[in-house]
Amino acid sequence: MTRTRSIPPGILLIRSLRGKDWSLKTYRYLTLLVTFIAYTAYHASRKPSSIVKSVLDPGPNYESSSDYNNVVLPWPMGDFFLKYKPPPVNGSTTYNLGKGKGWAPFNGKDGTSKLGEIDVAFLAVYSLGMYVAGHLGDTLDLRLFLTAGMIGSGIFVGLFGMGYFWDVHHFWYFLAMQMVAGLFQATGWPSVVAVVGNWFGKRKRGLIMGIWNAHTSIGNISGSLLAASVLEYGWGWSFILPGAFIVVAGVIVFLFLAAYPEDAGFPNAGEASPNARGSIQDEKLIWEEGTSNDEEALVPQISSVHRKGVGFVGACFIPGVIPFALCLFFSKLVAYTFLFWLPFYLSQTEIGGERLSVKSAGNLSTMFDVGGIVGGILAGYISDRLKARATTAASFMYAAIPSMLVYRTYGNISKTMNVLLMMLAGLFVNGPYALITTAVSADLGTHSSLKGDSRALATVTAIIDGTGSMGAALGPLLTGFLSTKGWDAVFAMLMIGACIAGLLLSRLVCTELTERTATSPRPRNNVEAFNDLPNDIQCYLQEAHYLCFPVKDVIQTTPRIAYANNHR
Repeated sequence: MTRTRSIPPGILLIRSLRGKDWSLKTYRYLTLLVTFIAYTAYHASRKPSSIVKSVLDPGPNYESSSDYNNVVLPWPMGDFFLKYKPPPVNGSTTYNLGKGKGWAPFNGKDGTSKLGEIDVAFLAVYSLGMYVAGHLGDTLDLRLFLTAGMIGSGIFVGLFGMGYFWDVHHFWYFLAMQMVAGLFQATGWPSVVAVVGNWFGKRKRGLIMGIWNAHTSIGNISGSLLAASVLEYGWGWSFILPGAFIVVAGVIVFLFLAAYPEDAGFPNAGEASPNARGSIQDEKLIWEEGTSNDEEALVPQISSVHRKGVGFVGACFIPGVIPFALCLFFSKLVAYTFLFWLPFYLSQTEIGGERLSVKSAGNLSTMFDVGGIVGGILAGYISDRLKARATTAASFMYAAIPSMLVYRTYGNISKTMNVLLMMLAGLFVNGPYALITTAVSADLGTHSSLKGDSRALATVTAIIDGTGSMGAALGPLLTGFLSTKGWDAVFAMLMIGACIAGLLLSRLVCTELTERTATSPRPRNNVEAFNDLPNDIQCYLQEAHYLCFPVKDVIQTTPRIAYANNHR
């Protein structure tokens, strides 16, 4: 059923201006671009708090520290490595952040703990809200739901920054703004994964989503740059600018994102003629997939509103959802521990016989994300080739164990060695994390057990990533306690977590290996090969008395049979 009223207004405008419609392939590219921008904006709006922490809580010695104007600026706005931290230039107002006084209530003795409480509150509400948001995303129009979530996120991120202009010094205000922002942020991931999953089949889904998942790292970097670029005018602007960015991105989503092929005017894939093999006779509606493989065809959908959603409990019973969700709990525990604590670890560890500045440590830590981009793409590509998502994810988690051990042992030899080993660790840690939250979630949300009767993409994604976000909150908390006992204890925890993540997929790995063995082609004997020949060839062989030879000779003489058949 085609529903004209669901076609995004921006697409309708372009159609009227062009006088013709785009192809399906073009719509797929547009979907990837719009969702990429959307989640880049989500991640960019999460970065301001980490950028301004040193301003809100400068620490007791910040005012006299030579690191005064180097704490907050990420690369590429400054030198990558800084051995010495130049003091601020006399008479200059550049990066004048209040002479190190901080901002009440975060500049007291318990300021660091208060900032930590805000982070934990954000992650807790985010993970819990995702379960609800996932079900709502499968029940409501995904385009409108995602737009509302983005605009709401932008408003409350901006309101946090308005505390600077309104001279707010109440802890509850900042806590409330972060919690509500976390609730709106929960709408993002289930929605964008569901949209991409609706437009792409399974054959290349892992590779496509692996490349697409680079928005996480790009969002982190762009958010840091946006927040730092206006910090000299007051820390409030560091929240308002990223907040405005996600609002603008939300408007783009409203105008140009078609959540389902049907919302762009394409017919339901399940209504196509069975003889068409994915093609529609209408010249404008060609399924330009480039292959006749049934696996690549779009998952049968019906309109994004006239469709029932799978309940939370029903989604949990989809085979593979619970194991992957638990695996992501420990995988994200490891990944987010690196995200929150790696800069601090680098600043506290001698590398090449010297310690880095706070800024340089932050710069260096971004190499972990660079390795993660490569890992996400590689994991997606391998899982596509092997058609084994669980095996690929488990293999990466097991490989992350020695990579973290080697990084801890040899990462302090030199900066070059540290960068290489950090990227290797990021590759294996973030690879399965990216794979599970993208391709695996999309696969399970369109599982064959659903029989195309209901919608579960956003719900399944929410269950998996919501469970993983609980691990993301737990990992940094445990690290804060274990780091007082030494970093070896922290890395031991990370390696144990990676091992548990791999073991949780053992049953699925065994299933994939068994299916792969069972479906491998069995060598046919000569009788089976003879029976597969056309009936007229079999009759001719019998008439020509070829069967007086051993059957294997019959198969070996196939070229002679063909020649004889052509000259009967």
